[in-house]
Formats: sequence, C-alpha cells, structure tokens
Amino acid sequence: MDAFAENPQPIAIAKRAHGAALKLGITKGAQRSRALMAMAEALQRSFDDILEANTLDLEACREMAVPDLVLDWLKLTPERLDSTVKILQRLEELSDPLRRMRTADYQLGEEQSYSQSTPLGVIAFIYEAFPELGAIAAGLCIKSGNSIILKGSAEASHSNAAIAEVMQMAVAEAGLPVGSVELVTAEHGTSIQELVTQEHYLNLVIPYGRTSLIQRVVRQSTAPVLKSAMGNCYLYWSPNGSLVDMVRWMIIESHASSPDPVNAIEKVLINRQTLSSSLGTLLKSLQEKGFELRGDDELRESFPQLIPVNDNEWGNAYFTKTVAFKLVDNLDTAIRWINRYSSGHADCIVTESYQESRQFALGVNSASTYINASPRFSRNPLWGDAVFLGMSNQKGHRRGLIGLESLTTLKHIVQGNGRF
Repeated sequence: MDAFAENPQPIAIAKRAHGAALKLGITKGAQRSRALMAMAEALQRSFDDILEANTLDLEACREMAVPDLVLDWLKLTPERLDSTVKILQRLEELSDPLRRMRTADYQLGEEQSYSQSTPLGVIAFIYEAFPELGAIAAGLCIKSGNSIILKGSAEASHSNAAIAEVMQMAVAEAGLPVGSVELVTAEHGTSIQELVTQEHYLNLVIPYGRTSLIQRVVRQSTAPVLKSAMGNCYLYWSPNGSLVDMVRWMIIESHASSPDPVNAIEKVLINRQTLSSSLGTLLKSLQEKGFELRGDDELRESFPQLIPVNDNEWGNAYFTKTVAFKLVDNLDTAIRWINRYSSGHADCIVTESYQESRQFALGVNSASTYINASPRFSRNPLWGDAVFLGMSNQKGHRRGLIGLESLTTLKHIVQGNGRF
C-alpha cells in the first residue's frame, strides 16, 4: 500500500512545486528580480498583519510553557522584519546566478564543451521558529530559479502562514508560476518524514534549527540534505597574554547576531602556558557583559566562580550567552579536541605565530577557520556580493556559507558541428 494513500497532501504539494520549478528554471533573471522586489514591498506593507499573527503564536507558546530560547527565536519585531525586507531588496540587486558559463575542464574531439549554472529544482526548507527565515529562504530560491516548500514548526504556525501568504501573492503578481512558494501547514497533517521522502520531486532538503531537528531530517530524508549548523564553535587561545583583548572581542562579537548567533564561540581551549592573570581579566570582563561562564575541574581550582562542565556539554551547543573553558597542553591537543567535539562549521584561533595559524587552518576539520578574526555570521553582510541563509558543516554537496551558489548546480553542454 502506498505510504501516502491516506494523506495525499505531501505528494500534491511536491508535484505542484515540481511543475513550478520546471518553469522557473527558464525564466529570465529580470523577471525573478521583479518578483523579489514585489516580495520585499508586499512584506513591508504587511508588517501589522504579520506581527498580529506572531502575537497569537507567542501567546499560545507561553500557555504551553515553550522554552524561553524558542520564544526568543519566535518573537518577531519591526526591526527583524525590516532586516528581512532589506535582504530581499539586496537579493533583487545581485547579479543573476543562472546561466553563467565556463569552459569545461576537458574537451571531446572537435566539439566545444562548456558548463552552465542551473537551478537545483525543488527545495524543501524545514525550520524551527524563526518565521522570517521563510521569506529569506523563498527569496534565495526565487533568485536562483528554484521553487520552495516551507515547513515551519507548529509554534510559529500563524506567523509562517502570514509570511508565506504574502510571498505567494507577490510571486503570483510578478507572473511566476503557481507552486513557486508552497507552505506545508498543520492542517495538512503532513509529517517531516512524509515531506522529505518525496525524492521524485524534491532536489534538496535544508533543515534549520537545533541539532535534534537536523539529525531527524538527515535520518528520515530520502532526498539530498544540506545540513545547517548553529553554535558550539571553538576558540583556541595560544599562550600569549598580550592577546587577551582580542580573545575578549572575538567572543563578544561572535554572540552579537540576533536572534540566532550562528557562529557563537561557546567553547574556549586555553594553552596551559597562558598567564593566569590574563585569563582572570577575560573572565571578569565576560561576566560583566552578562555571560555565564563554565570551566573544567582543573580550571575551577584556580577560578572557583566557574560553573562545572558536564562531559556531554563539550559536543553540544548552548544557544545562549554561555562559554565553557578548558585547559589543553598544546595546539595538537586542541585540534584533536575540536575535531572531536566542535559542530564543525566555524572554529577560531588567536595567535601571533604564522606557523600555528597554518597548522590550525589545515588541521581543523571544519568548514571555516578564523585566525585572529571574529566568526560572527551575517545574512546580509556589508561587504561582498552575497546573501546567506546559514552555515553548513557537511562535506557533501555544499560546505560553509549557504547562499545562491549553494542552490545551483552545473550542467555540462557539448556543442558539436554535425560531423561523426
């Protein structure tokens, strides 16, 4: 018996999105850019309606005693919505990521071979709270010629529906096909597994949220998955007391993004040769900034104000302004520890040694490494020609920043002259 015989919604939604993707893939960049501008303008006009829907979600969540962390992720503000509008406007201004050509790495006889960037097709975005991410993900997909199926968490059902409706109306007014932006709601009764097993129509699944959600999607999906990651980034502090101000700045700066500091430094490994006075200065400064500080047993002998760290904490994200400290013997030990426990998307070193920086960059098995630089994540960075949805810590498909290029692929084209 067909697994979806009792619930035809997932396959109907996936089919509709698939049909839209076939048409989106051949649209002109100017038309997709006009759709993005329409999405930005429609979102800006709908602030009051979206905030009203968000209030309903917040009230329901408080009655259900939803954790404060999720409430922070869920609560929309005019500032968060305005940032989303700016991202859609920025996307509209970016160059078209499709049909970019480059000469192929090899040629076949007298034929001319080249590669061309094309859309992936249908992308399912499964996200926990963060209602505005539905609009940002939709914008990235429309710009790159993909259709999108949104499935948000039940806690944000009213907010997700309000935002998706705005996006759907805008793309329809811009002349894009029905199904370009789809939303799976609680009324559909569709589980995550029912959605992510539509591999005949889905080309990529992107989960965004806590580790439990990511792992669930990875286990259940029969379509390719682009994992995202949040938090549990490590910093190794080389034994040089003069760099304490840099360590302090990097930690504070990495936590500054709101409401989801994706690349927040939550664990710090300290070389035993680091001056105790420098560490004391750092701890005092972070406490004054409202951080909760934890430490291993050895560190707590010198700094009893540190909260003890459980063994399972080293491999898990806090998602709060919490930093745990641990003493290590040397850089090699730090690299081994990071490769074992880090979330693997952004890890840092503070050092004045070029040799150490190279050893760290090559040895740490993470998507991004930062040397004397803040890993702070921004979806709409001031510099560069890009907008990002999140960070990926996997080695397959795409790794690192998830942007427009992550949502495209290459088609190999061979142009012959009719000769055998």
